[in-house]
Amino acid sequence: MHSHQTAGDVVAAQIRRHRERLGMNRNDLAAECARLGRPDITYAVIVSIETGRAGGEGKQRRRPVTVDDLLVLGLALATPPLLLMLPLGSETTVPTVPAADPRDPYTVWQWMTGEATPTLDSPLDGRYVTDSRQIAASGQTWSAAWATAAYPASLYPEFERRRFAVTKAHRRAMKAGDEPVRDKERATDTRQDYFEHLEQLAYHIDDMTRAGLTIPRLPAIWIEDMKGLAMLDNPDSVTPEEDD
Repeated sequence: MHSHQTAGDVVAAQIRRHRERLGMNRNDLAAECARLGRPDITYAVIVSIETGRAGGEGKQRRRPVTVDDLLVLGLALATPPLLLMLPLGSETTVPTVPAADPRDPYTVWQWMTGEATPTLDSPLDGRYVTDSRQIAASGQTWSAAWATAAYPASLYPEFERRRFAVTKAHRRAMKAGDEPVRDKERATDTRQDYFEHLEQLAYHIDDMTRAGLTIPRLPAIWIEDMKGLAMLDNPDSVTPEEDD
């Protein structure tokens, strides 16, 4: 059964919840929004967002929260903006789209971050299934098109994990290289470990390059080592970090 609650209703309730959690009144929140460059999010605007205001025919109308507003309000409330829309742990369900049933917040969170494919239709034999309709003349199914668009959402977190692993391995190798000659074998082992982690990062960079994605800047020494050991299919895909 579809809910009359909207995503805007959830956001409004969460703005109030987090404001009160922080012990802020509406003037405090308006001042913080102004500090972030949005003086137009005033006390009156916050009242309208949180409680709505009388509209035509006695209905309650609420000032809508735009994407720009959501970012500022989240930062002003020291809360990840997406949590204002998808309150993990404090709500059992949240609305999705008007034509679909509410779902649990974490499921929708995974949709929003590209970690999972949305399943908006009602359950089939007790389980939700992805949309298999073809989109226009592309020949792609809806779920396949979603997977293609969401692909970067999986590549960038993995890039960061591999970059962190290289950072640690490189530090160990540098430290071992500075130790006395008697630890030469350990220095060789740590250097090899660094190269192995660097190669794993290079493989991932190749995947990102094939997907047409921009590669975040890397330390110049890593790029030099990748190029020197011919680890990259396209060496020009990486650029060094700028000097501070």
